[in-house]
Formats: sequence, C-alpha cells, structure tokens
Amino acid sequence: MLSFKHFWITMGQTQGATDKEVTLQNIQELYRKFASECPSGNLHLHEFKRIFGINSTSTEEESAYMENVFRSFDTNKDGNIDFMEYVAAVHLVLRGKLEDKLKWSFKVYDKDGNGCLDRQEVRHIIIYKIKQHNDPAITENIDDICDKIFHLVDKNKDSQISLEEFIEGAEKDPWVMDQLKLDIGPCDWFIEHLKLDR
Repeated sequence: MLSFKHFWITMGQTQGATDKEVTLQNIQELYRKFASECPSGNLHLHEFKRIFGINSTSTEEESAYMENVFRSFDTNKDGNIDFMEYVAAVHLVLRGKLEDKLKWSFKVYDKDGNGCLDRQEVRHIIIYKIKQHNDPAITENIDDICDKIFHLVDKNKDSQISLEEFIEGAEKDPWVMDQLKLDIGPCDWFIEHLKLDR
C-alpha cells in the first residue's frame, strides 16, 4: 500500500524516463482510487463534510470552517471538487511552500472574500482552533488572543488584516504562526484514509 504522502514524495523525486512512467502509473492509480471513492467524478460538499467528520452534532463554526476549506479547493467555483482540483489540493497540503500554505489559510479564513480579515473572521479562527485542540491549558480569553493578533499583525492599524500583513506576521512571529496557520489535520484523510494500491 502506498500512502498519499509517499505518493507525493515519490512524485517530487522523479527524474528519469523510467520514473516518469512510474509517475504516470501513480497518477492513474490515484485517479482510480478517486473514481472509486467519488463515482460521479466529483467530490460534493456533503461528502467532503462527511469525510471530515462534520455531521448534525457539529457546531456551526466547524461546519462553516469545512465549507471554507471546500470552497478553497473548488477553484473553478462549480460547487464540486474534481480530480484536478483534488490533486492540486493534495499537492498544496503535502508539498506546498510555507507562503503558499499561508495564502491558502488566508483564503479559507476570508469568509466574505474581500481580501482582508476583520475581527469577526479572526475570532472564528481562534474559536475553531480552540475547539479542535480541546486544550484546557488555553487560559487566554478569545478577545485577548484576537487583540494580541491585531496588535502584532495589523501594521497600518485599520482593524483589518491584509494578505501581506497576514503572511508577514506569521513568518515573523512563531506564536502568530501557530494562531493563523491553517491546521492541516483535516487533510490527514488524504494521507491516512485513502490508500493507493501498489
């Protein structure tokens, strides 16, 4: 069995003609597995939510968060994730550069798509992360965390965080990075739950 993580490592190490044939074979296997999991050829929002454990008992924040992740993968905005979008998502999650992952995080968090994060959007990030980690050691108030992020990241003090401020703040401060970088835990599904047959 070949995991998606191993698949992408192999993809990154291909060099010769023989390796290119192996890459083609791996892509065919990936497509075959995708087609068996998504017989319609598309991954729909309700399937995506089910895969990541979002159900009737999930909170509104968790559901909205997954909808934003789905939206970020659905690059042609047709309401489905097709195979090419799926491959691009797997590649970003497993092999993307830090800056690309931060841009993706920003896109997921920017719920209204206006190119800036306001306090409400930042609060949603914090609330979701706290619920995901379920960490009793987190003693800071959500508003205090939000204030601290804005103090460190909002350079022009306009009460909005632009993409540039988001990336710069995350790259300069490990605490900010921890608060703002999208958890790729949901993408464990790509690695652990779908396997490629050798």
